[in-house]
Amino acid sequence: MERDDSRNGRSAGAPVEWKHSESSGDKIDPPKAVRGQPLPKHRPSDSPSGPAEGRGVRQFLRSLLSGIPWREKASRDFEKNFDTPLAGRVEITNANGRTRVIGESRRDVLIRGQKQARAESASAVQRLIETIDVIAAETASGVLVFESEIPRSWNRHGSIDLEVRVPRDTDVDITCSNGKVCIEGLRHGVRVRSSNGSIRLEDIMGPIELITANAKICCAQTVGQLVARSSNGKIDVEGHRGALDAETSNGLIRAQVFELSGGGLKLATSNGRIILELPEKPNADLDIRVDNGVIRNELSLRESVPKKNGRLKGQLGHGGCPIKLRTSNGAISLR
Repeated sequence: MERDDSRNGRSAGAPVEWKHSESSGDKIDPPKAVRGQPLPKHRPSDSPSGPAEGRGVRQFLRSLLSGIPWREKASRDFEKNFDTPLAGRVEITNANGRTRVIGESRRDVLIRGQKQARAESASAVQRLIETIDVIAAETASGVLVFESEIPRSWNRHGSIDLEVRVPRDTDVDITCSNGKVCIEGLRHGVRVRSSNGSIRLEDIMGPIELITANAKICCAQTVGQLVARSSNGKIDVEGHRGALDAETSNGLIRAQVFELSGGGLKLATSNGRIILELPEKPNADLDIRVDNGVIRNELSLRESVPKKNGRLKGQLGHGGCPIKLRTSNGAISLR
């Protein structure tokens, strides 16, 4: 028995046709034909993301981009003079920024700096740079103290780069959180503590103590007792005269010593090499230990204990100055 499809407006066996407008630019899948019903038409307004929602997304993106942190920036220079402190000591605390101290022939203390600010808008960056400042005060004991004031915010960033010029015989103490420290030309004690920033010294006399958590320490032409500590960073000492105590957890230690003293030399690292260059004809008692590595000695030892199990002991010249070198993983070279 043959089926009669005349009621649907087409003859039996005729294919179902669908229409698509080329001007729309969108490809759609052909709808399925349902007996007795007209073909559905595609309407853009039926889409989940209609014109209204599209405008909302665009407005949201514009508002988000307008508040990008640190989009605007500004800077301002300043300069101040102070009398030499009665105690001959200057203490500097800089939370964020570079710090440089120069000793020279002068009778006052000069501080120069540049305040830097970044914020989400021009008005915000101007307000921020107004609040960044360096507070100066002399304590009852005669110590001149400088401390930076930098407001903190997730979408704003401030810093101060400082240059402080002091008399050569000034005792200097510096504490920094983020920023490198450079000191030169002093003839008294120096103490530096930094959380994240390298430390560099040049032409310094007197007791020296340098501590940084995640950065390198470099010293050149220093005289006196030098103590250097770094958690993750190399220690490089060039042309030192006097006692030396250097230690780092991860990094190379290289020391060039022009003159030994009774305080001796102590160099230790957990993961890294040690290179020690001594003056000609040194008089010292040598003690070297390596857990995983080799010992390279280019000097003549007297009354030495043969190298065994990563250990070398002996006497250089007439002995006297104690030298201890230690590394867990790395080579030790003595020149």
